Amino acid sequence: MKFFDNLPPMEHLRSEKMSFVQLIIPVESAHRALSYLGELGLVQFKDLNGDKSPFQRTFVNQVKRCAEMSRKLRFFSDQISKAGVTAASLPVMQPDFDLEELEVRLGEHESELIEMNTNSEKLRHSYNELFEFKLVLLKAGGFLVSSQKHAVPSERELDEHIYSGLQDGEHMSLIEQVEPSNKSGLRFISGIICKSKSLRFERMLFRATRGNMFFNQAPAGEQVMDPISGEMVEKMVFVVFFSGEQARNKILKICEAFGANCYPVPDDVTKQRQITREVSSRLSELEATLDAGIRHRNKALASIAPQIWKWTLIVKKEKAVYDTLNMLNFDVTKKCLVGEGWCPMFAKPQIKDALQRATFDCNSQVGIIFHVMDAVESPPTFFRTNRFTHAFQEIVDAYGVARYEEANPAVYSVVTFPFLFAVMFGDWGHGICLLLGSLVLILRENKLGSKKLGSFMEMAFGGRYVILLMALFSIYCGLIYNEFFSVPFQIFGSSAYKCRDTSCGDAYTVGLIKYREPYRFGVDPSWRGSRSELPFLNSLKMKMSILLGVTQMNLGIILSYFDAKFHGSLLDIKYQFMPQMIFLNSLFGYLALLIVIKWCTGSQADLYHVMIYMFLSPTGDLGENQLFWGQKQLQILLLLLAVVAVPWMLFPKPFILRKLHTERFQGRTYGLLGNSEMDIDVEPDSARQHHEDFNFSEVFVHQMIHSIEFVLGAVSNTASYLRLWALSLAHSELSTVFYEKILLLAWGYNNVVIRVAGLAVFAFATAFILLMMETLSAFLHALRLHWVEFMGKFYHGDGYKFKPFSFASLVDEED
Repeated sequence: MKFFDNLPPMEHLRSEKMSFVQLIIPVESAHRALSYLGELGLVQFKDLNGDKSPFQRTFVNQVKRCAEMSRKLRFFSDQISKAGVTAASLPVMQPDFDLEELEVRLGEHESELIEMNTNSEKLRHSYNELFEFKLVLLKAGGFLVSSQKHAVPSERELDEHIYSGLQDGEHMSLIEQVEPSNKSGLRFISGIICKSKSLRFERMLFRATRGNMFFNQAPAGEQVMDPISGEMVEKMVFVVFFSGEQARNKILKICEAFGANCYPVPDDVTKQRQITREVSSRLSELEATLDAGIRHRNKALASIAPQIWKWTLIVKKEKAVYDTLNMLNFDVTKKCLVGEGWCPMFAKPQIKDALQRATFDCNSQVGIIFHVMDAVESPPTFFRTNRFTHAFQEIVDAYGVARYEEANPAVYSVVTFPFLFAVMFGDWGHGICLLLGSLVLILRENKLGSKKLGSFMEMAFGGRYVILLMALFSIYCGLIYNEFFSVPFQIFGSSAYKCRDTSCGDAYTVGLIKYREPYRFGVDPSWRGSRSELPFLNSLKMKMSILLGVTQMNLGIILSYFDAKFHGSLLDIKYQFMPQMIFLNSLFGYLALLIVIKWCTGSQADLYHVMIYMFLSPTGDLGENQLFWGQKQLQILLLLLAVVAVPWMLFPKPFILRKLHTERFQGRTYGLLGNSEMDIDVEPDSARQHHEDFNFSEVFVHQMIHSIEFVLGAVSNTASYLRLWALSLAHSELSTVFYEKILLLAWGYNNVVIRVAGLAVFAFATAFILLMMETLSAFLHALRLHWVEFMGKFYHGDGYKFKPFSFASLVDEED
């Protein structure tokens, strides 16, 4: 299957073996070498200039240039998105020009766009001013005509240069050019203001003039563009009548404070019409000029748009190369760069080939030196994954990155995680719905992977293969539970039960009797709705949860054994793995054995009574609760083993560690001295073993905490697996309620509207409650069982992830 393309062999059970390497690169081939390593994406460089600020590093000027080009590209992208020009994505190609040429080209495009934007803003400002003037002329004229009937007309003349200035595109304040001929008579100021400010504006005018003014306003009739926000807003045309120069100054200051634009309007109707015609003519000219400018600007942006993606990737790569070069030491005397970092051992031949190609392409007289070193710190953790296993690895890494060469829980979680989810979610009808959703995401992954999705859809798309397995396991568990939207079906033959009385009409009240072999697969459909349905399903699912929990916890302890064996830790095997296995299985492994025996024999023994009195009265008579011969003697033996396992787990390891530490420093044990002539490919983990100061009290307290945590956790973790039973029962009962109390109830009415409404409510409840909320709930509980109950037995999760210098990670990276 294509899901398992390029899946590595069994080595993926542990992280890849890492090597700590040193590179000595001549200056002339440094850029090319880092570019090839970035394409390869298999080297994690160590920052050797951590004590320097970013401005003290060697290639700071190149980084600044790349950052400036990134700024220009973001400016282009913003302009393209605002203009609505679509940018077609092109495949990654090698640039046909160098960085300097690209920098010059971007600078030319930016200057051209800035000039066009500046001219467009000036024209837009003139257009908005003239458009507002036209609205004021149309609306304020009516106020002036009506005011002349009730007030002494003011003899105002407008200088001719005001209108000639408008025609020449001058942007002067028009109201400042008004010089009334009669300063003692009634005067007025006309203008336009945002509708949201008009009420406060009127109140402020009234207070400032102490009521000695007359205010008229009317809607402008058309929306006007706000020059600051660029949005269309509603405005009001106003005319303020007043008397006196002092009132005029106050009104002008208030207009300026409220952002009102004032325009001179002659009181002569003939002049008003003449000016309106001139303004309309000028508006049409400006509109044509603006349209031509926008078309020219869009044409320029359209020529840039197809190249934006390619240019952005080029700049990101160059900036990443120089950022990485800044992490290397610059040796001035030898004219070379010295770098250190980690790489997987399998990648060393590929890295050497890339460095040789860089030396050849640059015609360098000195080759690049690549050699392996010993490291003090622990290596990073690197697992090779594909698109199928990546999501499961991310689930584990969310808890903590695995320690170097630690057992990888993601390998087992591929099966156990969706299975435990399905135990809680088991309904093959709901499982089919999940399956269809996951198949849609998988079949359209190429198209969806190139789009920007919402946070929820992006999470679902990333876990599409997890959802696929959860759906398949849900169908399997649903067939075992025999539930299809809570409805049982006789898929695997007829029921093994029939009515006790052949003439009875209600088998669920009279009772059932078994008359043939058991149902072939899963739960018999006759249990559904019977008097013993809930006790039967409760007993089945509760015992099944304990069996699954004990099995998975034993798997976790067994993995701790393989971890200890892999790292050669005999102490952990003898004094941690063995007592843990004995303690867990002496109590809860024995409980799982009793469950299996009870199922196989059909015994009526009370397992609660057996487990309780195993502690309270070990030597007491079992009576009817005895399931097999020698049960009492076995229980006493298991109880003694559990008691012995606790001090076995607690005391020996700290004292043995102290003894070994004392002998080491008394010269009774010796370690193998390292040799510079050792084969670098036979390194165990490319990190030296450094012995830290031994503190017995700290080691003993740590071991005591670990022992107490395991003993208490053995009880609490086993009880925690009962959530499998609880959520499975809750999901089943919730499905039954929706089916019987919504769908069947609505279907009982002989009314099409009620039936359609009931069907719609049932579909809504199924989709949003059972398929979304219940899915998330079961997912989180399965996550808890893996993180705490399973991984807590063997997984440390205190490592750090391998983050190589790679160009592949730059494609989806945000600036």
